[in-house]
Amino acid sequence: MSVRTTCPYCGVGCGIVATPTGERTADIAGDTAHPANFGKLCSKGTHLGETIGAEGRLLCPDIGGARTDWSTALARVADRFSKAIAEHGPNSVAFYVSGQLLTEDYYVANKLMKGFIGTANIDTNSRLCMASAVAGHVRAFGEDVVPCTYDDIDAADLIVLVGSNTAWCHPVIWQRIEAARATRGARLVVIDPRRTETADRADLHLAIRPGTDTALWNALLVHLRDSGSLDSRYLADHVATPEGFWNALSGDTTACDLAPADVAKFFALFAAHPRTVTLFSQGVNQSVRGTDKVNAITNVHLATGRIGTPGAGPFSITGQPNAMGGREVGGMATTLAAHLTFAASDRGVAQRFWNSPAIAPAPGRKAVEMFDAVADGTVKAIWIIATNPLVSLPDAGAARAALAACPFVVVSDCIADTDTGRLAHVRLPALAWGEKDGTVTNSERRISRQRRFLDAPGDARPDWWIIAEVAKRMGWADAFAWSHQREVFAEFAAMTRFENEGSRLLSVAEPDNYDAMEPVLWGDAQPFAGGRFPTPDGRARLIAVEPEAVVIDPAWPLRLNTGRYRDQWHTMTRTGLSPKLSQHRREPLVEVHPADAEALGVAADGLARVTTASGSSVYRVALHDGQRRGDIFVPIHWTDVTASLGRTGRLPSAARDPVSGQPGFKNTPARLEPVVTTWTGFLITRDAPGVPGCEYWTRVRTTGGWLTELAGSGDPAALEALLPAGERAEVSDQRRGMVRAVVLDQGRVAAALFIATDGRLPPRDWLIAQLAATEVMTVEVLAGRPAAQQADRGAVVCVCFDIGLNTIIAAIARQALTSVDAVGAALGAGTNCGSCRPALANLLASAALTPAGVGA
Repeated sequence: MSVRTTCPYCGVGCGIVATPTGERTADIAGDTAHPANFGKLCSKGTHLGETIGAEGRLLCPDIGGARTDWSTALARVADRFSKAIAEHGPNSVAFYVSGQLLTEDYYVANKLMKGFIGTANIDTNSRLCMASAVAGHVRAFGEDVVPCTYDDIDAADLIVLVGSNTAWCHPVIWQRIEAARATRGARLVVIDPRRTETADRADLHLAIRPGTDTALWNALLVHLRDSGSLDSRYLADHVATPEGFWNALSGDTTACDLAPADVAKFFALFAAHPRTVTLFSQGVNQSVRGTDKVNAITNVHLATGRIGTPGAGPFSITGQPNAMGGREVGGMATTLAAHLTFAASDRGVAQRFWNSPAIAPAPGRKAVEMFDAVADGTVKAIWIIATNPLVSLPDAGAARAALAACPFVVVSDCIADTDTGRLAHVRLPALAWGEKDGTVTNSERRISRQRRFLDAPGDARPDWWIIAEVAKRMGWADAFAWSHQREVFAEFAAMTRFENEGSRLLSVAEPDNYDAMEPVLWGDAQPFAGGRFPTPDGRARLIAVEPEAVVIDPAWPLRLNTGRYRDQWHTMTRTGLSPKLSQHRREPLVEVHPADAEALGVAADGLARVTTASGSSVYRVALHDGQRRGDIFVPIHWTDVTASLGRTGRLPSAARDPVSGQPGFKNTPARLEPVVTTWTGFLITRDAPGVPGCEYWTRVRTTGGWLTELAGSGDPAALEALLPAGERAEVSDQRRGMVRAVVLDQGRVAAALFIATDGRLPPRDWLIAQLAATEVMTVEVLAGRPAAQQADRGAVVCVCFDIGLNTIIAAIARQALTSVDAVGAALGAGTNCGSCRPALANLLASAALTPAGVGA
């Protein structure tokens, strides 16, 4: 029977229909009735069915790596936390949780820590992605309320994307933007240092210098004032303006390093389109001055009255599926549940509602501060739930050292082998998507149900249940006596209404039927309609913000930017299980402008080391003229489980926004240098191989097995130990430094190893396909190609339908295709998730420039 649920990836919150087809399999489709996506899915959502098997799962509790039962494990956690509290006080313990949790899980953890243990030392990995948006909202509006919905995108005449590669990171939102442009002629401006595929499709791309967003938005506000484009009536009636605000503003955009004509064009577009939505994401938030950037954007919208009306407003699009839900239940160290603060009156509301013995007296330690407290011994026990901070935190090497020295570490996760789990004293098996049941809130404040359609594997349990059981063993059984997640949600909803006479906009109604609950928006579609804000005087606030100083240290001449790939998610514990999602980018790449690469002596497809004051990592080099000169970009996804040296978390510093506590991942001073090895190679295996003993390796899933890229110096013969037992065939050429080996198991390829000192290696795709072949010609496998030449599809562009670059180029030429829709009709590319549509448009543009050579 089909089950309506919600996607577990980004904050768009797409509805999904899952139809089980076996014990651990299901067909996945978009839910046409869900108002977030109306049936559309991105590549990650489309291929969720490849990620729901039991492979790699943590299936039972363990203590010190030894299997145990739930009763013993829960007692151990409760005992060690209780002893730490008794001996060192409530601030000696901490929870680090995740936007992957359901609202019910988040609520229980927050209630236990803040209302019963009595400390606010609970924070979330959402601190790393949207804390500055929260702080900016509170400063401007008085409460963390997103003022827009997705319908505003449909109604806007101008859409401004700031620090967001929307086509890759929020593809379903991108499709709405494309539709608004096609049907209504909406204009699109993209403000991003990189020329991403999103920026390629914009009417105007502003390749801004990293860190200078505030200068641009302040200058826009000056222009709007000087050109008579402010809404003076709205300012007078609905906005509080601090003394001296206008005199302190500067119209200088020199630091932004933009062409004056492009700046003028942006300013003119903004002035001419009252219905403007500004969508901002990690490029704004992940900054040491991120809160100021958020308020620079909200200042412009407030001063022009472009808020509280359809098609207008500043719109924070969140990265995680339940970052919003976590904000609502107080999952962050800086708030209590239900948007209550740490003011004495709000603390009293929370304590009365919970009837709790203690209430946290003040904000707790934010994410980076929490691990600093672990490092200095202040925190004696930490419980990490549904996240992998040793990969995702900045200065992750320091975080790793801190956790390794912590007296007691608990990790709740659904995955057995993670960087963080390797340092746990107790590991607790949690449910994964498809097994969990509860609610999430998306970027537009819409609450949706995640529903179970798979049985729990092994001894895995819901996170809310695990936390409640520990709370019971710590002496608070009555307060944590829920028997079902619907009871937890009902309690949270009641708390939002408790002693709330309109002072907080967050107010959630308890559904008549939790199991049948439809997606529902909390608050109004236009929560600030009429210009009323949840502040003491009912007015919004303009916030005076100063531009960040631009300082370049000659010792660190480059600026490092980090971010996501189109088809991967966070640390790849889920998307890494999907062969199709792993084909778009098989290795972590450092993207460099060709002129910078030449000056630094790094070459395309070679290896390079990125070094910062915090650490270093090694990446494959990709030349990209869409990079600003002096900027480099690397992905966040690879871990010590999937690579030797590609863990990006080593690189950013722990410097963070003084208001929000959010680290700055987008603008780290860095150096880049070539890494020279004497040989390169790759290994294809049916089963997951061991860890290679060489300087560089990365591993991804492929159809039927695994692909491991290799490079090193010295004798590569030791790599042959990675080959499984079986019938082996080998060929080598000592003069060329070439080694090739194939292992057959019952006539089928079990593994193939290719090593070369001259860099001449065969393409991977045909060899990968041999893992599934029932008839194998060993000589062909050793040669790395079939005897009869086959067409090379090229690098995968459309992951949904497995369509390669060369196939698309040939079709454009052969069939004279002139539009993305025509390519879709011919090949199917771009007709599902749509995230490859910008790439298709670029190919069409290139074909139009060089028609005679297309397909050659």
